[in-house]
Amino acid sequence: MNVGHNCGLFGVCGSPSASRPVYMGLYALQHRGQESAGIITSDGTCFHGYKALGLVVECFDEDTLAGLTGHLAVGHNRYSTTGSTTSSNIQPLVVDIRGVPVAIAHNGNLVNARELRTGMEKQGSIFQSTMDSEVVLHLMARAGTEDIPDMIEKALHSIRGAYCLLLLTPDSVIAVRDPLGFRPLCYGHTGRDLFFSSETCGLDVVGAAYQREIMPGEMVIARDGKVTSKIIAPSERRAYCVFELIYFSRPDSVVFGVSVDAVRKALGRRLAREYPASADLVISIPDSSNAAALGYSMESGIQLELGLIRNHYVGRTFIYPTKELRDNRVRIKFNPVRELVRGKRVVVVDDSIVRGTTSKKLMQMLRGCGVKEIHLRISSPPITFPCFYGIDTPDRDELIAANCSVEEIRQYLEVDSLGYLSVEGLLGSTGLPPEDFCVACFTGDYPVKFTQAPTKLALESKRSRPRAGAKP
Repeated sequence: MNVGHNCGLFGVCGSPSASRPVYMGLYALQHRGQESAGIITSDGTCFHGYKALGLVVECFDEDTLAGLTGHLAVGHNRYSTTGSTTSSNIQPLVVDIRGVPVAIAHNGNLVNARELRTGMEKQGSIFQSTMDSEVVLHLMARAGTEDIPDMIEKALHSIRGAYCLLLLTPDSVIAVRDPLGFRPLCYGHTGRDLFFSSETCGLDVVGAAYQREIMPGEMVIARDGKVTSKIIAPSERRAYCVFELIYFSRPDSVVFGVSVDAVRKALGRRLAREYPASADLVISIPDSSNAAALGYSMESGIQLELGLIRNHYVGRTFIYPTKELRDNRVRIKFNPVRELVRGKRVVVVDDSIVRGTTSKKLMQMLRGCGVKEIHLRISSPPITFPCFYGIDTPDRDELIAANCSVEEIRQYLEVDSLGYLSVEGLLGSTGLPPEDFCVACFTGDYPVKFTQAPTKLALESKRSRPRAGAKP
């Protein structure tokens, strides 16, 4: 899989040193965004904040956390789906609205942000970033009320798309989820301390007991150890992003009320039934495909082995100083266990194929080890359409399955057989009603319509875009 993740949110209400559990929560949610991280705290009167480009461990140290005083906090890990990777686009964003400081952290994409922002700019509004998240703050400021929750509710009536929001005020943390529930958001507690997290793994790391998901269309307010909630955007329809279960979320999380690990094993089992193979070994493309490979092995009876080893110390910040190293980045990240796979018929399980370039290099690497047969199995259907709801997917002309048949992809990858899980098999493996999921990336049926397809740099002028290689 070579698609950008979406963002991670974590919030705390009540902890004496709220920045530390937020740091831990963001650390657990690092897989959701590796471009930048930020924490804003409140001591009841003043905000304190620190934001930087890089991984959580690179952005914060003990001295930084000690300076972020307060019992309320929100944090954000960013993978940009709207706006460039620049310091001005690091979240949470902080503004004053009618003399009250407000911070916002957002996971998702607003499909009508461009038209809203254009209209506000014509009326004199000035924006400090090129993110769709800032549009929400401007709508709040225009709401004509002094009450922050009322501002939020009125603002959200104007926006369309996918959003999970955490907002910080001097005395509260407020969580909001869009009416269709594209992205996950939940909360838990340790006594009177309340915690919000994109995934339950964030709650686990701070020792918080899982309470429940924020419901689609719900606003939850945490203040003084108490929680109040209100459905502000009711909808009978759901559009959970199925890729949260296929790839994005950690396998130890519970997302949309189901175990991610259990769903991925079920995907592998169904894949083995739909596309069996005569083989000696099953191996995964680690790590997101591990559970699906295990499911395939259990259903088929073919032994699972660790045929590819992943270098976990190669992250997004790894520098490839020469063209040769850039061309061999797959070898830097993965290495086969040659003695294990040589001369064998191997089922290779991966979660998806996007452009196909990484998959081709991996298959070539296995061939170079003397693998006798390669039977590639994908635990999702072919990706034929881009996502506009919070995932950074390529344009359609870059998606290999949008332009090639399965047989043409097989030939390009030089594998002996290729099988994708069917849409029916995917949805039937989740344990939830099939109609509750967004599968637009497979079918082109977008649940929230838009007049103009949103793009990552849609809110940036040519002058505001950083030059290639320029430091933000």
